[in-house]
Amino acid sequence: MSREEREAGKSINHFVSFLRGLCGLRATFNPCKFLKFVSQFGWMTTANKITILRILLIPFFVVEILYYVETGNELHRRLAIISFAVAAILDGVDGYVARHYHQWSELGTVLDPLADKLLLVSGIVVLSFDHAPRLAAIPLWLTGTIIGRDLLICLGVVVVRFTVGKVTVRPRLTGKIATVLQMVLVLWILLKWSEPHPFRLHLISLAAGLFTGASGLLYVWDFTKQLGSHPASLPAKPETTDGHA
Repeated sequence: MSREEREAGKSINHFVSFLRGLCGLRATFNPCKFLKFVSQFGWMTTANKITILRILLIPFFVVEILYYVETGNELHRRLAIISFAVAAILDGVDGYVARHYHQWSELGTVLDPLADKLLLVSGIVVLSFDHAPRLAAIPLWLTGTIIGRDLLICLGVVVVRFTVGKVTVRPRLTGKIATVLQMVLVLWILLKWSEPHPFRLHLISLAAGLFTGASGLLYVWDFTKQLGSHPASLPAKPETTDGHA
């Protein structure tokens, strides 16, 4: 096992130990053995393998929520919390491995944001339905804001790519804060912290909505500047003819 895999395994192990204590589970998990297993697939970097693990955790996370809502078995809720939290923390682990061990790749630039979006949108959409009395619900206006912003960004990328030929997407602090608040919101509901203080859930939802909307507007501003600086957006000069045969 390589050095970066051992370091990533230690990080995962510490976080899983924390989650066991939080959720009261005693299931065993050896991240070092897991990373040794995935290292057999040598055609991709360790960072990309971790990102793929995040994507594979998403359907498990959604299914556990649905099972909990249907049966009320607390084990399913705890497994959903663990799968979501592990997928979230692995976002930092794969980034750490990629930066410190020079494992940047074209595949990683696609898989990493895709894993983030799939995880958050899956959790937010599932928790937007009425699951009372099992779980609180995310306001529909917030779900619409989040999905609408993501669709707007995808549309902007396509338009700029088609017109300019190259898209520059600059991450901003507002977008990072919005992502963190959305993750906090999902975990807040799954941990049932909203039951004694529902007003706090409304505050988190409002903050997440404001930062999500602001980040979307900033992306639109960036795309507009890229389009405005390209010659294709300038007025075309009318063609002139000299009138001679």
